[in-house]
Amino acid sequence: VQLQASGGGLVQSGGSLRLSCAASGGTFSVYRMGWFRQAPGKEREFVAAISRSSGSTYYADLVKGRFTISRDNSKNTMYMQMNSLKPEDTAAYYCAAGYPNRVATRELGYDYWGQGTLVTVSS
Repeated sequence: VQLQASGGGLVQSGGSLRLSCAASGGTFSVYRMGWFRQAPGKEREFVAAISRSSGSTYYADLVKGRFTISRDNSKNTMYMQMNSLKPEDTAAYYCAAGYPNRVATRELGYDYWGQGTLVTVSS
């Protein structure tokens, strides 16, 4: 499956952005989906994940209550609504797809990755 992330941009602190991840070339609904991010000079870290049927969601503590992950299997697309953005949320955001029996919160649980979309939050 190929993944294309979009929706990044420059936003002021306290603002909002909505990221999208469009999938093609595979059966989107069989995959658990996730978002990771990588800030300059730092390792890539888990942000959020969602199960195949949207029945379960997982969030990193740093974004819990501010970010909301969702998916529309009819459109082969995953989303992440990001509210109350902070400068420390500045990073390249990557979407990923993995099989449900793998770990949801770690990179090794995902087999397919998108190219990343850059989010910059100014103070």
